[in-house]
Amino acid sequence: MYDQVTLGLNVDPYILSALREDITSEDVSTNSVMSHPQKGEADLICKQDGVICGLGVFERTFKLLDATTEVKFLVADGDEVKKGQLLAKVIGDIRVILSGERTALNYLQRMSGIATYTNQVSKLLEGTGIKLLDTRKTTPNNRIFEKYAVRIGGGNNHRYNLSDGVLLKDNHIGAAGSVTKAIELAKAYAPFVRKIEVEVETFEMVKEAVKAGADIIMLDNMTNEQLEEAIEYIDGRAEIEISGNITKENIARIKGFGVNYVSSGALTHSAPIMDVSLKNLHKI
Repeated sequence: MYDQVTLGLNVDPYILSALREDITSEDVSTNSVMSHPQKGEADLICKQDGVICGLGVFERTFKLLDATTEVKFLVADGDEVKKGQLLAKVIGDIRVILSGERTALNYLQRMSGIATYTNQVSKLLEGTGIKLLDTRKTTPNNRIFEKYAVRIGGGNNHRYNLSDGVLLKDNHIGAAGSVTKAIELAKAYAPFVRKIEVEVETFEMVKEAVKAGADIIMLDNMTNEQLEEAIEYIDGRAEIEISGNITKENIARIKGFGVNYVSSGALTHSAPIMDVSLKNLHKI
């Protein structure tokens, strides 16, 4: 099993870097108890309810250590899994299973945690037509994994990186001198096929953004009263995104505003891991 994000975006260098972090010269513990190849099998077991994600990365971690390692999956990315459920069996050289276990589980736990949390948040927006977006608030060198997990959990990806789109935030506006000037400069520089999004914090900035022709207006950290005023003024002249400390606990407050998007950094920076474990390793 080798999922499309792994195939399409070449995550091997990231996984290899993580393996090198964990094995700088040798796995002393494993080599102490097993000096020769020995085929074995271990069970991948879920230890809490959630949405599983990252199975292809889990498998690839072992295969980078030994291409003959086999993982027999009983579930697929996006499946809802239960505490105590058997998810897969890992078959191969016991030394490889032991050496790759922690790195493989770290990816799987992190990605499953993000998918689970995103799924919980996305369900709170069902029926609203509002798209749930992630942000660039990701773990360095793990964005490819974390943004994939958001999609598996039912969310959508905002821009992947700084080369992916124009988003003028407070400091860009400060550098340019005003909302109007920032949008003018972006229109003159950016390719015409790119939409221009601008982050605003006050009603005066909203009016400026509309007049300057922003394609998307991000209403950041506004009260409900400020949101109502801004949305009424925009009146369909730009797409609208709401942002600013949006979490599972408070997202319900924006359900009735009829905007296009809501973005939440919490999807990636605050999702707890989902506990999974590799157990019952034995010789075969």
